[in-house]
Amino acid sequence: AGDGRPARRAAPLLRIEPAFLGPNHDPEPPIGLLLDRSGVHFDARAPSDLETLLATHPLDDHVLLERARGAIARMRSGQMTGSAAQDPALPAPDPGYVLVIDQPAGDASVMASGADRTRFREMLYWAQEENPGARIVIHMHGETGPRSKGHFRKGDAGGRIALHMDPVSPWALLDGAVAVYTISAQMGFQAILAGHRPRVFGTPFYAGWGLSDDETPVMRRTRALTRTQLFAAAMILYPTWYDPCRDRLCSLEETLAHLESQARAWREDRHGWVATGVPGAKRAHLQKFFGAHHPVVFADTAAQARARADVPPDSGRTPPRIMAWASTATDTQAARVEDGFLRPQGAGAPLSMICDPMGFHDDASRPSALEKLIADAPLLRDDALLRAERLAARLVALETPSDALPPGHRILVPGQPEDGGAQTMRNAELLERARAENPGAVILWHPHPDAPGGQPPGAIDALTVTAEMGALLGAVDELWTIDSPAGFQALLRGLPVTTLGAPFYAGWGLTRDLGPVPARRLSGPRPTLAGLVHAALIDYPRYRDPVTGLPCPPEVIVDRLAAARGPRGAGGGKLRTLLAALAKAARR
Repeated sequence: AGDGRPARRAAPLLRIEPAFLGPNHDPEPPIGLLLDRSGVHFDARAPSDLETLLATHPLDDHVLLERARGAIARMRSGQMTGSAAQDPALPAPDPGYVLVIDQPAGDASVMASGADRTRFREMLYWAQEENPGARIVIHMHGETGPRSKGHFRKGDAGGRIALHMDPVSPWALLDGAVAVYTISAQMGFQAILAGHRPRVFGTPFYAGWGLSDDETPVMRRTRALTRTQLFAAAMILYPTWYDPCRDRLCSLEETLAHLESQARAWREDRHGWVATGVPGAKRAHLQKFFGAHHPVVFADTAAQARARADVPPDSGRTPPRIMAWASTATDTQAARVEDGFLRPQGAGAPLSMICDPMGFHDDASRPSALEKLIADAPLLRDDALLRAERLAARLVALETPSDALPPGHRILVPGQPEDGGAQTMRNAELLERARAENPGAVILWHPHPDAPGGQPPGAIDALTVTAEMGALLGAVDELWTIDSPAGFQALLRGLPVTTLGAPFYAGWGLTRDLGPVPARRLSGPRPTLAGLVHAALIDYPRYRDPVTGLPCPPEVIVDRLAAARGPRGAGGGKLRTLLAALAKAARR
């Protein structure tokens, strides 16, 4: 637009900027765009569409504001930001400091605010004057390294002033701050969301709405907003968000789900993995799930894995983590890895995988990461529980109930392999107990796919059925099991479940438990079914989209299951290419 051609042709001008949330790494296409027909959000010299939204939209819709509250909490808990990947494990400075935020030289929002190094140094002066005796931490922006100089220099530090250059999560920095000073950084917006009232020396979009102390007020901004209203306009109503797996536009919540999956993969895999005991047929799948940032190294024994994970202390490198295939693991310190709960029909590639650093969900002898997630489920937000309810409903809707079962009170008893592992009893004992306590019921015996059989074990009056588990669960009245995953599927459908072992879903008040459930599960607040679903299907597994190869949320996998096979080329389509081109043009 700088050459005047739109004005000469009387053509409308659309201004394009990357959205306030971005992918983990700079070369990746944007996850959303800001499309503005009247101005640009960072230049207050003229109104933008965002400013008009903030000034005139009612921003009083209950559903909109509840979405905003949930998304703010989700961004904070997930440590999500608009910049490149941050490491939430890096420690922030000791709390109690005044945070002064640097920005790159040449930053468009800095220039639009009329700021320069002198203005930044003036901001630093007032941070000291207004906070006598307090420590001052200057946060050097991620782009103020070799690629782009910032406005502060090493000489600006000294005494109670320190430069902070580690890639710590902005949310962690804000949590430890007692005051925040900025020219126009997006981190100032995050500061408002984190509960601060930042001191603003420029004219960013978030200034002028009664949520900041503004050195340079924008006189036409006179409305007072809550931080929830500010977020709703800036993050829900204004941006255009994009789903790279489905290659379509989407909601903010779907964008957050994708970014959560992407960030989790980066955070867990960025230092690499050494894997042991992995069956040959699983190695390629494991590489795709966990080897995007560093190839997974495979070892035959636990000792070899330990040797390959060793890094010289003076190398400056972080050693890779060690994982072991769950069913053959001997190293108690290794993370347990196995296929997840959502699986394709037949012998297709896994759609989800579990990597548990604490134990494993199949082994109740010690706590697992899943057990901790379930115990913490009563703390989940309402929006998280609603997401879990919707996910469960979609999974149940995938199956058509079987219509070929005899009438009566039907009790489904799924068989399990009797391999002498974690199995606590034999299938014949399970059937005997189910029949003894339900003499008039129709007992349906479902042989395990890995141990098929014709007649039920023992001399029990039961009917063998071989239909798909989902179809059977839609047509029965309850389920009895030792510790089969089918019990969890039955809970999704609201069926009564009786357990005689100690599966991960037992002991929480959602099942009738006749087996040796660990005492540690029997106390404390009780999770709801939605909480159990959120733990087991959203928080615990990792998912990989078979169409795009990207880390993805479980909702994408449900879409793939519903379609049986995703459309070839989806996710690499025209919309993705267009967004990448628009974002590239916007950065010029």
